[in-house]
Amino acid sequence: MKNPRTTVSNTDKVDEFMTQLDHPFKAEVQKIREIIKNVNNNITEQIKWNAPSFSYRGGYLVTFNLRAREHIHLVFHNPAISVVKSELLEGDYKDRRMAYFSDMADIEVKRSALEKAIKNLIGLIESKLSDEHN
Repeated sequence: MKNPRTTVSNTDKVDEFMTQLDHPFKAEVQKIREIIKNVNNNITEQIKWNAPSFSYRGGYLVTFNLRAREHIHLVFHNPAISVVKSELLEGDYKDRRMAYFSDMADIEVKRSALEKAIKNLIGLIESKLSDEHN
């Protein structure tokens, strides 16, 4: 089994997936994808659950749920997300949170909260990795 911390980004595969994507919020998905990737240079992307998904040093960050066609649905499925405080994150699950966007204007309104939630989650992943090495 490959060490997930050495996973390389599959941006080319995600780009190809995006060219084929038939979704009413395709442009919004692409915009959120760019926002997420720009938070940190070490964020990698791949296809998971038949949608773009993002990781940081082997720890999952967030994956699109593209089954929903009435809005954009993000699933933050790293257990550490449960301690991240953000007005963006919804749900009281022990290991995940959700975020929803209705259109480009909503993405811009929530952009800084999305970036902050991802940065906070990356900080928690870094802390866990640091603890594992000590």
